[in-house]
Amino acid sequence: MTEKDINIENEENLNEAPVEDTEKETAEATENQEAAADEAAKEEEVDPLTKAQQEIEELKTQLLYKAAEFENYRKRTLKERAELILNGGEKVISAILPVLDDMERAIANGAKTDDPQVLREGVELIYNKFVKTLEGQGVSKIETKDADFDTDLHEAVAMVPGMGDDKKGKVIDCLQEGYKLNDKVIRHAKVAVGQ
Repeated sequence: MTEKDINIENEENLNEAPVEDTEKETAEATENQEAAADEAAKEEEVDPLTKAQQEIEELKTQLLYKAAEFENYRKRTLKERAELILNGGEKVISAILPVLDDMERAIANGAKTDDPQVLREGVELIYNKFVKTLEGQGVSKIETKDADFDTDLHEAVAMVPGMGDDKKGKVIDCLQEGYKLNDKVIRHAKVAVGQ
């Protein structure tokens, strides 16, 4: 045999090998499909009652998991709510503490001076700082000067007769300031109203 004959024979062997492998793979795939079809047929043969009972058990298990999950969620939110109620004012208190420190310093320094003007200026500075702190927390004063009487914002504690038609239903005097927290009235302004 020549070298050419050997190469041709090797090529024929190489060409035949993949064909045999492909035939084997095809046969295996066919067997797998038949096995899957047999399993599907067996599943179809399963009693509908048994199948329904299996589904019921699966649904019961899912329901138990969901119920437990919801119970944990409920407990967690109750705990968070209780914490919020107990510690909700922490931010406000932290903002007000510097004003308290200023008041303590003013009281300590008030004993060292006899000048009432110095004390007055110190109290005014502390008052202004306190108002700015409250504004930073969302607290604002309810305007009463030359305002129409509004039952949502004002509480009439006195009616002032004989003020004229232009003052009728208007706020004449504010006896106690009112405040809002983020547009919610937390204390109505006590006012005298023209009659």
